[in-house]
Amino acid sequence: MDARQMAAMAEATRLTRQGRLVEATALIQQTLASPGAIRRMSDAPCAEEEAGGMLPRPPVLPPPTDEGIPLRRVPSGWLCRLRAFAGQSASGPGLAYRSAPPAAMPPAGRFDAFSYTNAAGTRAYRLYVPTGYTGGPLPLVVMLHGGTQEAATFAAATGMNDLAERETFLVAYPEQDRSANAGLYWNWFAPGHQRRDAGEPSLIAGITTQVMDSYGVDADRVYVAGFSAGGAMAAVMAAVYPDLYAAVGVHSGLPYAAAGDVASAFAAMKQGPPRSARPPARPLPLIVFHGDRDATVTPANAAGLIDHVLAAASPDRHPGTPPAAVTRGQVTGGHAYTRTCYQDPVGAVLAERWTIHQGGHAWSGGIPHGSYTDPRGPDASAEFIRFFDQHPADPPPERLRQ
Repeated sequence: MDARQMAAMAEATRLTRQGRLVEATALIQQTLASPGAIRRMSDAPCAEEEAGGMLPRPPVLPPPTDEGIPLRRVPSGWLCRLRAFAGQSASGPGLAYRSAPPAAMPPAGRFDAFSYTNAAGTRAYRLYVPTGYTGGPLPLVVMLHGGTQEAATFAAATGMNDLAERETFLVAYPEQDRSANAGLYWNWFAPGHQRRDAGEPSLIAGITTQVMDSYGVDADRVYVAGFSAGGAMAAVMAAVYPDLYAAVGVHSGLPYAAAGDVASAFAAMKQGPPRSARPPARPLPLIVFHGDRDATVTPANAAGLIDHVLAAASPDRHPGTPPAAVTRGQVTGGHAYTRTCYQDPVGAVLAERWTIHQGGHAWSGGIPHGSYTDPRGPDASAEFIRFFDQHPADPPPERLRQ
């Protein structure tokens, strides 16, 4: 580490101790843009540890201010930059995919800290509001971080705020509490956190509806996505709140009910979901990203996620062999990949599976030197948003209000 990087890291530590996490994250992100920069290791202290566990609790989101705004469908096309990222449409055969470069500066919108409390406890969360927000109905994406990560770290790693700023949608980042899991993992494997209106699912759903009630959110365009343990929890949320979310994205995660305790969680991570894992009662459109060299969560879990959607969508509750369209491509200077789209008998897309060849346990297309990121892969963030844009809730179900 050179003198410039050491000075920047010292300043970032000072900002963190003052609770100024957004500024610290932005400074670290800029500093780590150099090739020789270090990456935050999973055992590095988090901001709360460096502050002696005395960080103040974020304020509660203010009361709703847009109650009179009717919810209406946002016109298709809120991700018009995908072709600029890829160079061309992602649906053609044999593509040479070019990932978007990371932003040199953090986006200009508001990235504030809030909290939500119910009978299951309290969880902090971050909310990104783009500068283009004027009170009208916008899509909302709920992003669930992986283990050892925090909301701000995950936001920086995925570049989702930059995407939200360009395309004008809201992003919420619920944050696991260290008192609930010392490693900051969502407890996706515990039966008490696999049910509606209980445990962590109720907290994440509560954060979702709190944002919906306080901002002009289009109720037909609310989505949930996550990485690793967050991806597994995103699958839980899709299974137990199919009336709240329109589609789900899982990156390097596991299917719903793949485990019932810590021991079975490790078994599922290494071997894949058991045959007894039950598919959700009502499937949501699903996009899955997974590296085929992932040594932390075996790629068999990606297949299990797809099987659950296909089984839930079939009359006999068996996956079967629905029509599939296969696309193979190559990131310029990076990974090859295979994209498989699964359709129902009338041609509607049920799920997409992206297999990143030679990819490990990392967010595909994330920023260089980020927390669990691989910039050599296709841009998972952009592809998630493209998929979500194509899948509003249809028909609009009765929505949850807590």
